[in-house]
Amino acid sequence: MPVLLPSPEEIEAAKTPKGAWTRAQLAEWGIPWPPEKGWKEALVARWESAQQGQAPTTPAPSTPHPGTLDFG
Repeated sequence: MPVLLPSPEEIEAAKTPKGAWTRAQLAEWGIPWPPEKGWKEALVARWESAQQGQAPTTPAPSTPHPGTLDFG
């Protein structure tokens, strides 16, 4: 199943009341858990490239070490 690339507005609209994103929502966008720092910027760059019909200029974040925690 292809990954749905959300627009920057859709990313912001998907925040929980506490200002974060759920694991399920990130998984829908192809973002591994826990999300690596810079995931949102990389996702926006992928969306912008797709809008222009180009290959992404910023790679998706890599899967972090299983013991890494990021609450941002």
